[in-house]
Amino acid sequence: MTVKKHGDFAINRDSLYGITNEPTYAGATSFMRRKYTQDLEGVDLVVTGVPLDTATTNRPGTRFGPRAIRAGSTMIAWMRPYDTDVDPFEKLAVVDYGDCFFDFGRPETIPDAIEEHATSIISQGPGLLTLGGDHFIAWPLLKAHAKKHGKPLSLLHFDAHSDTWEDEEGRVDHGTMFWHAVKEGLVDPAQSAQIGLRTTNDDTLGFNIFDGPYVHKHGVDKVVEETRKVLGDNPVYLSFDIDCLDPSYAPGTGTPVCGGLTSNQAIQILRGLTGINLIGMDIVEVAPAYDVGEITALAGATLAVEMINMYANKP
Repeated sequence: MTVKKHGDFAINRDSLYGITNEPTYAGATSFMRRKYTQDLEGVDLVVTGVPLDTATTNRPGTRFGPRAIRAGSTMIAWMRPYDTDVDPFEKLAVVDYGDCFFDFGRPETIPDAIEEHATSIISQGPGLLTLGGDHFIAWPLLKAHAKKHGKPLSLLHFDAHSDTWEDEEGRVDHGTMFWHAVKEGLVDPAQSAQIGLRTTNDDTLGFNIFDGPYVHKHGVDKVVEETRKVLGDNPVYLSFDIDCLDPSYAPGTGTPVCGGLTSNQAIQILRGLTGINLIGMDIVEVAPAYDVGEITALAGATLAVEMINMYANKP
């Protein structure tokens, strides 16, 4: 079903289903031209942004990530994902909820604000796809999802970094939140997978790691096969740091690392994992100030749509 109207579908859309054909250079830039609304009646999946970069260790700027991903999505909003039989937006009622509000002047309140924002959405029934923002946001998001689905969850983590460096209680850091998540019992590392890593951290905390060299050596099919074995039927939270991609495919990020995945490898791994018990997801660390030709924002938007397609085809 293609909705026929005259633009600004973020405002004028009648149906929550279907794709639209709107000039890529005009109109309100909701994610994939979905309706901007906080009315969740009849909604299957919510897209929201968390414009945070307080926790960055290198180049800041991911607070502009949600806006950039939304803008990038206008390039692909007119068509269903390539080589799919059914558009996920035909199967799911998806809306753009807008962004999480927090007081930047009181950083100690931000983690709770993110958790409460996510909880307020998923407690009403819909699933949640979050646009970051730096990767720290995954920790309060995991807390919200664990409250709903039970813990521990399985974590499916795409990244150049493990984000499991040892930390102190109460710190806000985008490189330590999965250390906290393990210590708090939010995720079970033995039933979780980290894909694309290529920075040194000798303490793996027991995660199953399919690092960048593994992906390049063994290929997509092997990564998918082994990851499926790890995840099984467990409820899975998917967290995708855009720096999992090689900087040639995603220069617009704060901590780029050479030797990463191609856009196609990432897409095909996500496609291969369709059918896992996906309960929540995020795409983080897009920093448009360092982007080239908006290719990082476009990659982020494309991967987000792939996640929506996975969610539309979960058990």
